[in-house]
Amino acid sequence: MDLSSYLDELKGSGSLKVVNSPIAVEFDIPLIAHRFSGLGPALLFNNIKGHPGFRAVANIVDTRVKLMMALGASSVEEAYSRLLNAEANPLEPREVSDFPLIRLSEVDLNKLPIPRFFEREPGPCLTSGVVLGLGDYINASFHRLTVIDRDKFVIRLVPRHLYRIFNDNKAKGRDTPIAIVWGIHPAFLIASASSPPYGVSELGVANRLMNGELRVFRLSNGIPVPVDAEVVMEGFILKDAEHDEGPCVDVMGTYDVVRKQPIVKVTSIYVKPNPIVHVLVAGDAENSVLMGFEKEARIWNAVRAVADVKAVRLTRGGGGWLHAIVAIRKTVEGEGKNAILAAFAAHPSLKHVVVVDDDVNVDDLNEVEWAIATRFRADEDLVIIKGVRGSSLDPAAIDQSIGLTTKMGIDATRPLSKDAWRFERAKIPERINVNEIKLE
Repeated sequence: MDLSSYLDELKGSGSLKVVNSPIAVEFDIPLIAHRFSGLGPALLFNNIKGHPGFRAVANIVDTRVKLMMALGASSVEEAYSRLLNAEANPLEPREVSDFPLIRLSEVDLNKLPIPRFFEREPGPCLTSGVVLGLGDYINASFHRLTVIDRDKFVIRLVPRHLYRIFNDNKAKGRDTPIAIVWGIHPAFLIASASSPPYGVSELGVANRLMNGELRVFRLSNGIPVPVDAEVVMEGFILKDAEHDEGPCVDVMGTYDVVRKQPIVKVTSIYVKPNPIVHVLVAGDAENSVLMGFEKEARIWNAVRAVADVKAVRLTRGGGGWLHAIVAIRKTVEGEGKNAILAAFAAHPSLKHVVVVDDDVNVDDLNEVEWAIATRFRADEDLVIIKGVRGSSLDPAAIDQSIGLTTKMGIDATRPLSKDAWRFERAKIPERINVNEIKLE
């Protein structure tokens, strides 16, 4: 289960398009990827200007259909279950003694096709690399990495598990060993975007999702890396060095604030022959799907404890992060508000949630708006929670540095009263097959 095998699957299903013309990785490949984001095909660029031998791929999991293919699931609910089961039952990958990648003779990040995405960003930025960090255990997670020198990145460390590992190592007076994996099967990416409890390695989650096929090789700094990766960078997060990070674009498609952040020193670079790198545009559908799908699964799991949940979506407009729509089959009054509270508890970064009945298609925002227009009354159905921790990705937060914000829930479910017929969507009886009617 490597990236090439997944691309073969996409090709076999008609979901891969190839670009053979020479295209620059600075702005141009990201622009093409952006224009096709969420619209169907993944894109393989066989000719990157200035980087002979490298290829690039984009939009490999920008839809739920592709994500289900990556996880071998036949439905979204099965994909939720597979992911949650992998988090609860991780499987340690098998360590091998041979590493098939080739070590480059020099460390020069400028020779890698690291994209430059947006006009105000300070330089090339790696958004799709998985950072493996060594502390009490091996953590795998996504972090924005901006090139600042031929052998250095500045890394955006959000206060989560790698941040804790870094600070624990720093308190002990040592740098944090890391590896950056760039170009890998999407199941590994999905696992790395998940949030199992501290101490549970995402490598084990990935191996469970990959049916025990993940093999790793231990680098000289102690990090086990997948032998099927396309590019691996070995190095350290320096304990006592910082640099301005940003302004860079985040999942909402807005520029994040500039912060002092730690520096990564890269000591070795390893590549496959003719490697395929992954271009991920911040704020696009692929970013939303990768970041949000595991949170969607957690919301689904939490809401089904308080209501008969039928569907959950972290919406594209909310960056796959800040907005959720939950459909339930309501049996007693109050379940809509219980579902709102369960969703906020399951995904603390969530800002707004709308709960609708199961006759509303959560993927059709017109239907969701219709439910709000016809089944919601603000004096009874609005839930507002002030002064709570949300997401640092929310530019409208009271304090963006910690994500302090106000959250809102909308219960747009119909009342279970004798006059509930007033809230039904009128239907025309389907006595004929409209698709058979010829239009001349």
